[in-house]
Amino acid sequence: MAFSKSARRNKIRKRIRKSIVGTAERPRLSVFRSNKEIYAQLINDENGVTLASASSRELDSSMAKSEAAVEVGKLVAKKAKDAGIATVSFDRGGYLYHGRVLSLAQGAREGGLNF
Repeated sequence: MAFSKSARRNKIRKRIRKSIVGTAERPRLSVFRSNKEIYAQLINDENGVTLASASSRELDSSMAKSEAAVEVGKLVAKKAKDAGIATVSFDRGGYLYHGRVLSLAQGAREGGLNF
């Protein structure tokens, strides 16, 4: 039996989360992508705390979705630098490393994050 799209993503997401853990020194950069928006969070899994977050809702709504993803990446990188974070573990959340997820990662790298 074939998985639905969401069931497939959740299966991949659980497999990824087995190996990726965020700490205070190296938090997890978690990505969530909806049909219209994209969200990114820096999470310390040891304490269960979100250290910084950014979303495309904070930006100008006239941008294309991939352009907004790049800007969200830069914004979360800026917030991470302000919090004293330089390296992160990238958690793509079960999405393919393609399109908006790739654009967000490139924007975060342009902003100065290492992963």
